[in-house]
Amino acid sequence: QVQLVESGGGLVQAGGSLRLSCAASGRTFSDYSMGWFRQAPGKEREFVAAISRSGASTDYADSAKDRFTISRDNAKNTVYLQMNSLKPEDTAVYYCAAATGYYGSYRRGYSYWGQGTQVTVSS
Repeated sequence: QVQLVESGGGLVQAGGSLRLSCAASGRTFSDYSMGWFRQAPGKEREFVAAISRSGASTDYADSAKDRFTISRDNAKNTVYLQMNSLKPEDTAVYYCAAATGYYGSYRRGYSYWGQGTQVTVSS
């Protein structure tokens, strides 16, 4: 199995940027497609972005398109989420997740989850 640890969250003003990182340990990182999800208070966890095992394919929620970029460095066992033009509605706990045999936006396709990192965007 794989262990995931997110970092990079924090407090930022609207219009600002943050880069989240998710470091993986355990099994071979390139065996997993990776995803980012988020959960705001009182809401369900929702898909943000996904990246295939090689990094050749990416997918985004409509709310993330044109503002967020997912990437990975398999040599560093790390996946990133660059978030630009942040809005107050982006405030949430952000989770990275790993999947084997699945790539996409379906939450239950992912078997392994990190503990999350808080992102707060002030207006």
